[in-house]
Amino acid sequence: MNDYIKIIKNGLWNNNQALVALLGLCPLLAVTNNITNAIGLSVATTFVLIASNISVSIFRNYIHKEVRIPIFVLIISSFVTIVELIMQSYFYDLYLILGIFVPLIVTNCIILGRAEAFASKNTFGKSALDGLMIGIGFSIVLIILGAMRELIGSGTLFDQSVLLLGDLGNKLSVTVFKGYQGTLLISLPPGAFIGLGLIVAIKNLIDQKISNKSA
Repeated sequence: MNDYIKIIKNGLWNNNQALVALLGLCPLLAVTNNITNAIGLSVATTFVLIASNISVSIFRNYIHKEVRIPIFVLIISSFVTIVELIMQSYFYDLYLILGIFVPLIVTNCIILGRAEAFASKNTFGKSALDGLMIGIGFSIVLIILGAMRELIGSGTLFDQSVLLLGDLGNKLSVTVFKGYQGTLLISLPPGAFIGLGLIVAIKNLIDQKISNKSA
């Protein structure tokens, strides 16, 4: 039981790959200009993480060490292809916006890293939970950064959510600051670096306070 609790804590906080290892920064910084894009990429990445972790865990005893990395990449790319086909069929407009960053999930260091470092050495249940928690931890950072950039950059929240939810998305879209001209810097890639830096700084500050209390 303690192992599962540790996996949850590591995925969400202690070993959050986006904040601690700073992996997966390419999609993290590129598509988080609004919440809709962040949620779309979050769901896709989390699905691939869980599915690839489970598959690697199941077949880990049948994969030779010499060819494990190419096999892991093939497994990951198979699930990314499934995600691409689903998005093209049901969320085509969102797929066009996310563009190259959907197929680039194949080369996401977070997914390959978890397959190599965890799933190839642990059981089915632990690997599935690890994929889920790492995916949720990564998604939280994506969504927070997307919300921050959308709010400051354009004064809205859940804009373009119609791409994910159809007509229901129109009800979710909120204009927080009416007449707001927006801040271009936050909407551009440099704004993503600034936002991520602030999130990392807040996490480090919280960790430091927890450490001081423990001491």
